[in-house]
Amino acid sequence: MHQKLTPKQKALAINLDANIYGTFAEIGAGQETVRHFFRAGGASQTIAKAMSAYDKDFSDAIYGKEPKNRYVTQNRLRKMLRYEVALIEERLTRENCPGRKFFSYANTVTTINFNKTMQGHGWVGLRFQLDETEDYNEIVFHVKFKENDATLQQETLGSLGVNLIYGAYNLSDNPRKLIESLYDDISTDNVEIDMIDFSGPAFTYVDNRLMSLQLVKNGMTDAVIFNSEGNNMLPADILYKKNIFAVRGSFRPVTLVNIDMFEKGLEMFMKDSHCGHEQTVVLFEITISNLRAAGDIDERDFLDRVDVLAKLGYTVIISNFSEYYRLIDYFANYTNGKIGVAMGVNNLLDVFDENYYKNLSGGILEAFGKFFKQDMTVYLYPYKDPETHESLTSNNLKVHDNLKELYKYFKLNQRIVDIKNYNPDYSEIYSREILNKIANHETGWEKQVPDGVSDMIKERGMFGYKEELKLKEFS
Repeated sequence: MHQKLTPKQKALAINLDANIYGTFAEIGAGQETVRHFFRAGGASQTIAKAMSAYDKDFSDAIYGKEPKNRYVTQNRLRKMLRYEVALIEERLTRENCPGRKFFSYANTVTTINFNKTMQGHGWVGLRFQLDETEDYNEIVFHVKFKENDATLQQETLGSLGVNLIYGAYNLSDNPRKLIESLYDDISTDNVEIDMIDFSGPAFTYVDNRLMSLQLVKNGMTDAVIFNSEGNNMLPADILYKKNIFAVRGSFRPVTLVNIDMFEKGLEMFMKDSHCGHEQTVVLFEITISNLRAAGDIDERDFLDRVDVLAKLGYTVIISNFSEYYRLIDYFANYTNGKIGVAMGVNNLLDVFDENYYKNLSGGILEAFGKFFKQDMTVYLYPYKDPETHESLTSNNLKVHDNLKELYKYFKLNQRIVDIKNYNPDYSEIYSREILNKIANHETGWEKQVPDGVSDMIKERGMFGYKEELKLKEFS
């Protein structure tokens, strides 16, 4: 475990390293990071330049205009980082600065407004060298402020920046520890990091999806999203003002049932919502509790599931929402659009289990108020009992007696609807049976997963698959 230093100690350690040299460019909240380095002492050996391009016209004159006049964006941050590094390279010669590792730190943020109607958020990043002969690395992340005071948010931002710079130069060989160190001297109650990206020669081995997983695992954010190319996406960019259709599952592995539930449910959702694909975001969700089902999180298993979903072209959300109502409440923070969730009968029975809501002061009624907000609709996929072979739908599933009338209310108001035109041939496909067959090297499961998935599982040895040893007999 790394020793936790104060921001002042970290800033001084950087200042005392004669080979670390760079610039600070901060927009929106003042010179919150660089002041730590000025106050620590010895800053003349570290700081080439510090600036606050606070005025938009002046900022535009330096970095150029932004589309739609949006300044608190990832694009703006990366433009700042690269402009400032290019300026250092242009104005200083390596001959006069032997051994120096250049860096550029930047942030572009907006803190809480006067009326406290906008909480504040921003982008923070560092472009840096670990060796003067190597290309630059970049660490970029997005923050959402939680504190209810602009001054406190500024102080948190300053500490975050110091932690980033110190971590980049001391913990780059262990990105997990680097991520943890961002919260040194900062509480997760003060700020949320909901997207992070590592790039450059020092991080060629880093899978940014795993880094996203660390954010959720460490309680730094509630959910992260990445697309089928494996790129980390800012949730606000994906979800803002969109209609959202989600499918939750273990996807271990993805089966024809999962895809049938998704396709038929989405078809109904689009028709009911009167919306097109351009206005709709489709997400396959995996919860941390699901990943921990067998104990601690198996990162290889996590990537196996995500890789299969990516091969099928889907966007994935990893969350810590064990309860469905928390997922819907999360979506509602980003959009006023329609929300739909496809689920199986067993999942809906869990939703109607009062034991899940003992931690809520309003109990199951509070949970349902959040779950069924904004005309949220459940698209229910039937379940065939493997023992009785009875097909369970919204019409014959049994909830607790004291919840029957509540269930009837949601069903009568079309908040719970059965998925139509589903494929009955898939009704006896069970993911656990497929997993057992894969592990035991049995056949037949290949036809129960989407095209190409079985080949991927076999080629990469996913989910415990092992090639059968073929012994050649010699006479």
